[in-house]
Amino acid sequence: MWFFLAAAGELVGCYALWAWLRDQRSPLLVLLAVASLLFFAWCLAKTPVQVAGRAFAAYAGVYLVAALVWMAGIDRVRPDRWDLLGAALALLGALIIVFSPRTP
Repeated sequence: MWFFLAAAGELVGCYALWAWLRDQRSPLLVLLAVASLLFFAWCLAKTPVQVAGRAFAAYAGVYLVAALVWMAGIDRVRPDRWDLLGAALALLGALIIVFSPRTP
């Protein structure tokens, strides 16, 4: 759950900054970007993974899937089969990172 909330925070934060810089939208979007990116970092820190690097690596797979959902829903661009294959492989990698048995 924390990975998905983190992805939402990162996507909203980055999009808000994108809209301000690239689309010359309201500078108030910078405040939304900062708040969203802080929320992203807080959520990622709450993940149950015990090693930060492993949490960040596993999060990357979840982020890829969330970014494609964003692309389809917000940008109205349908992911192609290569997008979906890449996201599936990344998500599989994230699952392996998080759920593989570890030796102490």
